[in-house]
Amino acid sequence: MKALIVAASQSTDVAALAPMAEAADIVIAADGGAALALAAGVRPHVVVGDMDSLAGDALDALRRAGVDIRTFPPRKDETDLELALLEAVRRGADDITIAGALGGRLDHTLGNVYLLTMAQLRGRNVRLVDGRVEAFVVWERAEIRGARGDTVSLIPLTPEVRGVETEGLEYPLRRESLFMGPGRGISNVMLGPVARVSTSDGILLAVVTHREGGEDAGAV
Repeated sequence: MKALIVAASQSTDVAALAPMAEAADIVIAADGGAALALAAGVRPHVVVGDMDSLAGDALDALRRAGVDIRTFPPRKDETDLELALLEAVRRGADDITIAGALGGRLDHTLGNVYLLTMAQLRGRNVRLVDGRVEAFVVWERAEIRGARGDTVSLIPLTPEVRGVETEGLEYPLRRESLFMGPGRGISNVMLGPVARVSTSDGILLAVVTHREGGEDAGAV
């Protein structure tokens, strides 16, 4: 099942939300992300969070429309986006696109990226999308689809990622290690519409920047 999660970043391209929602089986808004969804003409199926970023009139309108509102106390251990991800998993989503999670406060952006490493998401196709940029965790292997000239950066989220091997990138890695800190994996380039990455140990973040006008075909 495909899920779209709308987070609450004010840098979100609202116009891009409608086509993403059309491709999803369920739309989940993380708190203030509901306002962004509504601005795009998208009514979420579920809104999750402490509702501190959603105006009362908008919340009332969503309730009247029959939207499932799941309210949590402000003093909680999880972020609203984390709760939305857990809700998507609970409902059986195995393909999750997260919009509106990049940009804005640096701590929020970093926290949202690290949410991709949650154990509950392993084995699921989960990616953060912001315009031409997408980010996802490589769980042992991943296929990247895009276009020749797209930029691919491979960033370790653990001190060392071992056995990194790439195919279809201009600067190949052949079962080598990438270390947290040095920028060796930054700004590689796709040689064609498909590239592949595999690892033997560690957590690796792939960040793909699609060329303007190119097709964003995602990752498998």
